[in-house]
Amino acid sequence: KVQLVESGGGSVQAGGSLRLSCVASEYTATINSMAWFRQAPGKERDVVAAIQTGGGRTYYIDSVKGRFTISQDNAKNTVYLQMNTLKPEDTATYYCAARGGSWSFPKLIPYEYGYWGRGTQVTVSS
Repeated sequence: KVQLVESGGGSVQAGGSLRLSCVASEYTATINSMAWFRQAPGKERDVVAAIQTGGGRTYYIDSVKGRFTISQDNAKNTVYLQMNTLKPEDTATYYCAARGGSWSFPKLIPYEYGYWGRGTQVTVSS
């Protein structure tokens, strides 16, 4: 079973930056896509960014383009989400997700991911 562990959340003021990390117990052998989702209280869990682990293709929702960057370090079995110019509306619990067994990219729906971290809280104050 693939285990995912997120870290890097915290509280920052608007305009600040955070870098989230997700370490996977398995990476290239079983995973072909990883993603970051976020969920605010009373709202759905929505994708933020995704990366194709083998090919490096990336996807971002429009609201974070130019501010967030998803990247990977295969040697460390880790994906990152660099978040710059944070806004209060970015406040949410951020979840790392992973999936395998698919040739298509991106996957944007939570049920399409079989492995999840427990989440890390990001709070942006105005």
